[in-house]
Amino acid sequence: MPRLKVLFFASCREAAGLRETDVVLDGPSTVAGLLDMLCQRHPSLGPISGSLQVAVNAEYAPRDASLRDGDEVALIPPVSGGSGDLFRIVTEAIAVDALQDRVRAPGDGAVVTFSGTVRNRTGDVETSYLEYEAYPEMAERVMARLAEEARERWPVGRIGILHRVGRLEIGEISILVSVAAGHRREAFEACHHLVDRLKEEVPIWKKEVGPDGQYWVEGPAVREEPAP
Repeated sequence: MPRLKVLFFASCREAAGLRETDVVLDGPSTVAGLLDMLCQRHPSLGPISGSLQVAVNAEYAPRDASLRDGDEVALIPPVSGGSGDLFRIVTEAIAVDALQDRVRAPGDGAVVTFSGTVRNRTGDVETSYLEYEAYPEMAERVMARLAEEARERWPVGRIGILHRVGRLEIGEISILVSVAAGHRREAFEACHHLVDRLKEEVPIWKKEVGPDGQYWVEGPAVREEPAP
């Protein structure tokens, strides 16, 4: 049975009441198995467990990742620029309503949400699917910084940003941005600003793959011919 060192940060630390602990995993040797065990031991972790990211040996890990003896596991709440904000790089499919309830507060009269989806062509070039790659920790920190930048320009409330990585099929959501505000104009303008700035600033890269080849969109448009 793996013996692990578990680190708790921010709201996780407060919920569990400790900064770190050694754990002998007596269930499934996966991130999900560890989270289940920790939630049983520390019930206050339960309500926030769904929004946590997990790092294994300082690298973000999915819930089905295997754990080995001696691993250091960190429970990481969403990087946040404000209470209720959420900035995450995800690998799972994004639902169109994933953020609206999260960012809405009683004083908000508007929530504007933008969803970017995978289309089947760019100009005259047909697209079969997209592949996204990111530097997750930096990307989430930049998202939080851009949210604060938006708040300096508009009186908006909570902000949520999700960006998916990996292979995305036609019609799937790649990015979801939700902005709450007292009035619709500020919410619309801040959301528009964030979408534009995200494309310029956040370390996320997109590869378009189609019958005519593949290329990274953010770099020079050098198309690799498909294999014969």
